[in-house]
Amino acid sequence: MLNELRILNFAIIDQLDLTFESGLLIFTGETGAGKSIIMDAVEMLLGGRADATVIRAEADLARVEATFKLEGSQHPAVHELLKREELLDDENFVTISREVRREGRSVARINGRTVNQTLLRELGGLLVDIHGQSEHLSLLDIRSHLGLLDRFAKLESALAAYRLNHQKIGAIRRELKEVLEAQQDAERRTEMLTYQAEEIEAARLHSGEEDELRNERDRLANAESLTSLAQQSLTFLDEGTPETPAATDLLGQVSQALTNLSRIDSSQAGLSDQASALEENLADMAHSLRDYLEGIEFNPKRLEAAEERLNLIQAIKRKFGGSIEAALAFASDARHQLDGITHASERIASLQEAESELLKELASQAVAISNQRKQAAADLSKRIEAELEDLRMASAQFKVDFQTQPDPHGGLPMPDGQRLAFDSNGMDRVEFLVAPNPGEGLKPLVKVASGGETSRLMLALKNVLASADQVPTLIFDEIDQGIGGRVGTVVGEKLWQLARQHQVLVITHLPQLAAFGDQHWQVHKLLENERTITRVTHLQGEARTLELAGMLGEVTEGTLLSAQDILQLAQKARQGKN
Repeated sequence: MLNELRILNFAIIDQLDLTFESGLLIFTGETGAGKSIIMDAVEMLLGGRADATVIRAEADLARVEATFKLEGSQHPAVHELLKREELLDDENFVTISREVRREGRSVARINGRTVNQTLLRELGGLLVDIHGQSEHLSLLDIRSHLGLLDRFAKLESALAAYRLNHQKIGAIRRELKEVLEAQQDAERRTEMLTYQAEEIEAARLHSGEEDELRNERDRLANAESLTSLAQQSLTFLDEGTPETPAATDLLGQVSQALTNLSRIDSSQAGLSDQASALEENLADMAHSLRDYLEGIEFNPKRLEAAEERLNLIQAIKRKFGGSIEAALAFASDARHQLDGITHASERIASLQEAESELLKELASQAVAISNQRKQAAADLSKRIEAELEDLRMASAQFKVDFQTQPDPHGGLPMPDGQRLAFDSNGMDRVEFLVAPNPGEGLKPLVKVASGGETSRLMLALKNVLASADQVPTLIFDEIDQGIGGRVGTVVGEKLWQLARQHQVLVITHLPQLAAFGDQHWQVHKLLENERTITRVTHLQGEARTLELAGMLGEVTEGTLLSAQDILQLAQKARQGKN
């Protein structure tokens, strides 16, 4: 629900900070005091039109900000949207703001982060329904009618089962499309995939081969240098020259001397052992060098083969993914696709059979859902017409119009042989129709003339659909247009009933309606420093009685008594509904 509302420099409002509770919230005041301006500010906040004309004179910007408390049925939808956009800060509250600057630039924010107007409008539609000079009323959106009817009919479980099958048939049709497209292009694809797979397989690649080949190529290309360096090392190590004895001979002399030393001084036995170990290491090194020399190969043909193999690997890598592993995976996938093409006819037949069976099941579910909708629609029409009769619109008619669309190719098979289009909601296209006055004929809600008549119609719809309508905050501006005090009492009672399941804000000029408010706000304007400003006062007790008396006419003893009577009647009516 709307918890806090802050308005700054908007039209004749310089600054306004309001805190609201749940229930029925009434706004009263003289014409031109600024009641509708408050609603205009809320409308702009929710994604409506914003331009510099709303900015208070001599101010640089206008700003509207609201905090909403998240509770009840709107919780999941709002959370899902905020999580999707990474805007969820607090699971219990969301703050949205809108400001417009003198140069005309408008900025929208959700939880302090800048967002576009489309997202603001999407979130606003989940939080508030405004009826008046607004475009936010969800009941005027044909797309919402089916959902409202389904919730009224309590079709959640039936729709969940239907949608599960709808998802299955979607998956079947996607696969079927892929297999059919593959089959149509089978010859060309078979030739290409076979060539690619065979090219990779013929190369007989294996992981790590490239590094091994590079090492072998380097050894073959540098065989002469490797031999010279190895022989030079072996000469110094073990063979020696006439001028220079071998390192092993010198170390042998050192080892013999240390052995003799340790016999005299046993404390130096460790040095003798180290020398012996070094002798063994040098002998092992000399042995390894001789083995290495024997293994060095002068083989130009093998070098050429290694180069060719490396070039082949590079070519395959360039064509098939940049690595040996990627090329091997490409070949495996190509074989898998070839296998799929080979067995495409069998798979197509299997998928088509599964599609046909699932269409029959979906058709049965859709027909059952449609029948339940039509039964609920008849009940809905009766209940709304009864509400309209209470609201002095006894001749008004309401009807839920059902339409279907033929789809000869792929539609749901009906018992009469037709095939009907369907989606995740079934096969029905639903729209609410009304005829406010005799002889006018049923028309779509969106085409009904605006004013008090439409407001009462919307109130009747909202009352009947209260449990199905998930928008938590409803705003009615000018709902009392064209109605008198007697009807005003009925409207007030119905608004109060509606406010048991929604937060309802109402602008009214009727004291009989205002008396039903759980909170009562008076909007008035005054002159301060030669500037007109709007003020809003929370009325209670005697102040509220005075306001109701003033709405009846000049405040006198008689109007005060009438105001008290109106409050008592409203209190009695509320107690009778508890």
